[in-house]
Amino acid sequence: MSCWHVYIVRCADQSLYTGIATDVSARITQHNSGQGAKYTRSRQPVELVYSEPAPDRATAQSREHGIKKMQRADKLELIGKAPDFI
Repeated sequence: MSCWHVYIVRCADQSLYTGIATDVSARITQHNSGQGAKYTRSRQPVELVYSEPAPDRATAQSREHGIKKMQRADKLELIGKAPDFI
C-alpha cells in the first residue's frame, strides 16, 4: 500500500505549484527534467518547500484541491508553519 503525499514546490519564477505523489523525490526530479506537469515545464527549476502525508489518493487529491484554492499568502503561511521535512 502506497503512502500519498501532497506537496508544494516553488518554481524559478517564485510561483507555487501544488501536486500529489507517492514518491515526492522522484516527482520533483520529473518536474526538473521537463517530464512533470505542464505548468512547471517552463518554470524550472522547482524546489520542494512543503510536503504532508495522506493515507490514500482520494484524501491527497482533496487536500491538493483545498490548497490550490488558497490565496498565496495562506500557502506561504502553511509553508512557514511546516516542520523541517527536507
